[in-house]
Amino acid sequence: MRTATVDADLDRSGSLPARDGAAGWIVVVAAMIGLGLGLSPMPFYTIGMFAPELQKAFGWSFAALMGSITVQSLVVMATGPLAGLAVDRYGARPVALVSTLLFGLCFMSLALSGGNLWLYYGQWVLMSTLGAGTLTATWTYTVNGWFERHRGLALGIASTGTGITGFLIKPLSAWLIGEFGWRLAFVAIGALPIMIGLPVIALLFRERDAAAPRAPSGRVVRAEEPGHTLREALRHRHFWIMALAFLLIAFALTAPTPNLENILRTQHFALAQIGAITASFGLSVIAGRVFGGWLLDRFWAPGCAVVVLAAPLLGQWLLAQHGIAPGTATLAVVTLGLGAGFEFDLLAYLIARYFGRRAYGTIYGCFYTVIAFGGGIGPVVYGRVFDVTGRYDSALMTGMVCLVVGSVVLLAMGPYPQWSEAEPSPA
Repeated sequence: MRTATVDADLDRSGSLPARDGAAGWIVVVAAMIGLGLGLSPMPFYTIGMFAPELQKAFGWSFAALMGSITVQSLVVMATGPLAGLAVDRYGARPVALVSTLLFGLCFMSLALSGGNLWLYYGQWVLMSTLGAGTLTATWTYTVNGWFERHRGLALGIASTGTGITGFLIKPLSAWLIGEFGWRLAFVAIGALPIMIGLPVIALLFRERDAAAPRAPSGRVVRAEEPGHTLREALRHRHFWIMALAFLLIAFALTAPTPNLENILRTQHFALAQIGAITASFGLSVIAGRVFGGWLLDRFWAPGCAVVVLAAPLLGQWLLAQHGIAPGTATLAVVTLGLGAGFEFDLLAYLIARYFGRRAYGTIYGCFYTVIAFGGGIGPVVYGRVFDVTGRYDSALMTGMVCLVVGSVVLLAMGPYPQWSEAEPSPA
């Protein structure tokens, strides 16, 4: 059943709603909430809060606890492309509904951890498999379909969901753990996708094709989206340039984040100072999403990458210095957040521009595998460097090199291909 807003956007010929219309912005809000309550941000931003509690309860090492992020990343390497394929085949909304429910239940199950590290990792495997439909591909697939002229900004606003989660979930987790213990905190946080995410997705999240007119047979008339198939994309140099670039960028941007509190401890900040400094990360992620999306609508995306990724390059350099002041540490955290916020906007925008939407979900899933690999090994490498040396200096310098090489490699992408939207055809 079409909403009044969508009906208002239909033109007189009964064709699909116009791109960049009011209905699309409602979908952006739904995507923002769905993404913020999904597999990508929630475990990532809460592991740093739960890790000390699990370490005290079960005696697990810090590196072993960070290994859960690696487990998630390795599983997503396999399930990300499958989730993207499901989006291309069945649509984003049903995938989002099912996966959001299952993800929430799996997160709640972490409250049952009993001290067996391998069973704990197994819970992360299950959560990462069933929650893969809440990853970025599901939401950006739909947002891309609603926008053309303001696509970058729309993607940026939708992606702020992860930044909002990053800003709110840490203090919420700390309060829940302090008041009710870590087990009930897992249950309460896992309930958020079910209690908030599911109703929003059911009521507001719609693909542009859902407003299409119906054929006499009653079947929906869908537009045949332009673009490459996965096979065609794999044969193109753009695919492999992006794969190398995002492998390096993901490593450099992901590695410091779950280690951030511990990095600041090595700088001899008190716990209260660390909380105040890291609170700026989530807000800067939001700023990176929106500002990055605004830039992408106006300038060539690979050039934007070079400019924006200079910020986390500076941040890692600052954190590698000895005895930094609180203001300097805050600046470093803000620059890291700006880079982290821009990463997935950039990926979604580049895929839509260089490969089109014909197999967007599947191609995005393949790139998510690359990002999952780079991002998965990053936190463990940083944690291992700390275990061996007691500091993060050399790890941070490695991240700086990866950011420089990754952003420069993207300059080889060349101009955007020109895609033209095909006529609707019966589904």
